[in-house]
Amino acid sequence: MTTSPKPAQRTVADPLDVLHTRTSVKWSLYPADVLPMFVAEMDFPLAPEIRAALAETISRSDTGYANALSSGLPEAFSAYATEVWGWAPDPSLMRTTTDVSVVIVESLRRLVRPGERVIINPPVYPPFYDLVEEAGGVVDEVPLLDDGESFSLDLAGIDTALRGGARGVLLCNPHNPVGLVPSREVLTELSRIVAKHGGFTLSDEIHAPLVHTGVEFTPYLTVSEEARAHGIAAESASKAFNLAGLKSALFVTAGDVMSRMVTGLPDEVSFRTGHLGIIAARTGFTESRGWLAGTIAAIEHNLSVLESALADQLPAARLRRPQASYLAWLDLTELGWGDDPAAVALERAKVALHHGPAFGAPGTGHARMNIACAPDTITEAVTRLARAAV
Repeated sequence: MTTSPKPAQRTVADPLDVLHTRTSVKWSLYPADVLPMFVAEMDFPLAPEIRAALAETISRSDTGYANALSSGLPEAFSAYATEVWGWAPDPSLMRTTTDVSVVIVESLRRLVRPGERVIINPPVYPPFYDLVEEAGGVVDEVPLLDDGESFSLDLAGIDTALRGGARGVLLCNPHNPVGLVPSREVLTELSRIVAKHGGFTLSDEIHAPLVHTGVEFTPYLTVSEEARAHGIAAESASKAFNLAGLKSALFVTAGDVMSRMVTGLPDEVSFRTGHLGIIAARTGFTESRGWLAGTIAAIEHNLSVLESALADQLPAARLRRPQASYLAWLDLTELGWGDDPAAVALERAKVALHHGPAFGAPGTGHARMNIACAPDTITEAVTRLARAAV
């Protein structure tokens, strides 16, 4: 006789009086009467194992430079990926750096020449636009397909853009902000399209550890030999374990050309990795799986809270349940709040959401809400928005 696994105990958010003592951008940008639900920071306390590891490190005054060459982070990530996704990337083909944005921009500097086009799929993480430009490239938008019920990658559109001269694809997998987790079949076909045109795929997989129950995440570098030959994955513990300020991420490769490019990066790219970031990320991947399961359970519960609150109080708002992470993409078009409803929400409701148009033209009339918080915060936010909509 077998028994079902015991459900994870939901992680509980810190109370507001504690949260208001934080000094990160989420809690310092707006006055105290504004509910900050814009930037991707969690309101949950750190995993206890990470907190203990950092406290022990501080107690030794061990706050110097990171030894990126023997940090143990690539090995920790590889072990995590093997256990969770059935993928055993080679630690020797990885490099550490400060964050996923640096993985992206330093890779693009070497993958595109000035003026060459890089495909992105809006609505998408706003810094993608800036990172392509910073690397000397030009953004080529191939928006997600939207059939009114679900989103998907426009493979035919990507094929056309590559045929027209675009150099490669900057992929968001899982996708921020809509929470799309492309299937293995879709990613395999994408890899074949990119290979056919001699391009590259740079896959931002920062939200991968936060896929929801019953959803299968597929690392891009696992789908085909073509993907391994032309792909780079940007990996980090920062979103899963709420470590953005500690600064560590990984370039991950699996093919000769990309591996030589990454292992040949200037030493400074790795030397700038945060020492505390390495310790926290390594501890997250190796010791904090229970906390992560509880956090995902809390996020899934909060999605249900949000769905119920919107149905009861703000039925004009539309939410399609994401497959990953803690970001809710809200279609607020029917409220009549214009192209950027987040601006109206801040002014009238004192709820700070992320501005939809920043994610590209498909973000018009939309806003992104961070639901990694207490359920009561979500209910209060919807109540405020509903009052402002009257």
